[in-house]
Amino acid sequence: MYKSICFPSVGKSTLLTNLAGVNSEVGDYEFTTLTTVPGLIRYKGARIQLLDLPGIIEGAKDGKGRGRQVIAVAHTCSLILICLDVLRPLDHKKIIEKELEGFGIRLNKQPPQIYFKKKEKGGLNLTQTVPQSELDLDTVKNILAEYKIHNADITLKYDATAEDLIDVIEGNRVYIPCIYVLNKIDQITIEELNIIRKVPHCVPISAHEKWNFDELLAKMWDYLQLVRIYTKPKGQLPDLSNPIVLPSNKKTIEHLCLKIHKSMVKDFKVALVWGMSVKYQPQRVGIDHVLADEDVVQIIKKV
Repeated sequence: MYKSICFPSVGKSTLLTNLAGVNSEVGDYEFTTLTTVPGLIRYKGARIQLLDLPGIIEGAKDGKGRGRQVIAVAHTCSLILICLDVLRPLDHKKIIEKELEGFGIRLNKQPPQIYFKKKEKGGLNLTQTVPQSELDLDTVKNILAEYKIHNADITLKYDATAEDLIDVIEGNRVYIPCIYVLNKIDQITIEELNIIRKVPHCVPISAHEKWNFDELLAKMWDYLQLVRIYTKPKGQLPDLSNPIVLPSNKKTIEHLCLKIHKSMVKDFKVALVWGMSVKYQPQRVGIDHVLADEDVVQIIKKV
């Protein structure tokens, strides 16, 4: 599932309408979309749910323009599309990023490689596996003191920042991939287009003219990192028309069983797998086997 977040009146409703055939109200005035509008895209055999959220404004994290409700919904998604007006993209980009950051959403970042564990006694034990440019023992102590933490084990596995450590202490951050959709490229020159293409994680489009949707869909698929699994009943051909789609961080045989039915984990005996995740075709695997995209799986239950 992905969600689109934008300033009002940048064309995201037009994008969703033309991309997914959703009748989200379209207009040339701010706050056209007042509720969350769902849509569905079929791409590479998978069904991807889209949600068109109301536009956000500066101060959204503090509740302006129903910003808290909008940003709270974004916490649950697998991918965020930030729609920007190509005529003024960078200003809006910085504001939206600030609002999302203020709500604990980290875009296109990995969780900090910091081990942190509070303890009842023993003081602060700080381990650094690489040299630190910002965090020394005194700085770490001062940050922990703000949270009334005086006993903890911390391991810094890379050159971390104070913000990274705070994110780990808070423990409520979410890390979500993001694509910046630069809309209205039909209103700029080729030279200007070549410049904005240098913005990281961006796809320039024209929602109205339906330009460059192929690149957008391809990048969405790449960022979502979905895994399609085809099931094969015994003695039958696999159903290649309706894959079971798993996220990249939950793609074991156990996750597949849970996706089909919870009882399958208890009844599971062994699985036969054809595809890139195995050496032999087929190969018998256990419930912890990690699957690859477009694997074919036959599950054998206990008698």
